[in-house]
Amino acid sequence: MLDFRRLVVICEFARRGSIAATAASLGYSPSAVSQQLATLEREAGAALLDRSARSAELTDAGRRLVEHAQRILAMVENAESDLSAHQGTPSGRVTVTAFPTAAVAFAPALARSLRRHTALTLRMGQGRSGRGMREVRSGEVDIALVDDWYGRVRETDTLRVFPLLHDPLVLVVPRRHRLASLDEPVDLRELRDEPWMATPDGEPSRLAVDRMLADFGGAQPVPWEFEGLGTILGLVAKGIGIAAVPALALAAGVRGIVVREFPGDPV
Repeated sequence: MLDFRRLVVICEFARRGSIAATAASLGYSPSAVSQQLATLEREAGAALLDRSARSAELTDAGRRLVEHAQRILAMVENAESDLSAHQGTPSGRVTVTAFPTAAVAFAPALARSLRRHTALTLRMGQGRSGRGMREVRSGEVDIALVDDWYGRVRETDTLRVFPLLHDPLVLVVPRRHRLASLDEPVDLRELRDEPWMATPDGEPSRLAVDRMLADFGGAQPVPWEFEGLGTILGLVAKGIGIAAVPALALAAGVRGIVVREFPGDPV
């Protein structure tokens, strides 16, 4: 018989794409995850992972099992929700996925709000917004916190949408930058030749930055591209360059930076 807990592990592997990322997400050691998956293969009587010296990926049998497991886990979740609804006391697990900036910003509020419901537990993961929407549709998660730069997120027959806040781009500079003085006006045209840092091409926040700079005649090609807004903020604090980031990214509380608002109606 297939073990329920090991089905959770292989579904998480399918989402994360590696043993190490799966272990970090579930709070296990990589060796424990490998052992769980090996045991699941014996239970299933089929090779579920194609392992090489440096990586592992699902086989066809593994992908089929993940599809079955996702349906099973969703049914269990629905059963738990149905039972708790009739008990009058909220119980079970609330599963949330969020884009990384929102995960950092909203995790404390989510944890505090659930404290009064002692029978509820919270599981929060990180992922891209488009993936979060798909996971809500499939029943893998209850709630997805998504960023919507272009107004494309819409309610459907199966999804409810609740706007939380408008999150404008803000300018972040090192403390020794001339614009660290609040008496200095922010003029994007004067910042055209500054060393800008941004997320890689194709990232939603990068598209927003490029769109904003284009309105002011554009900037020089961005010389520094980094994955993760937290990394960018840390580098601004070290005086490497300047950046435009969503205000929500400041929830991490990075020291050594000064935040300025852009004039007009920023993206």
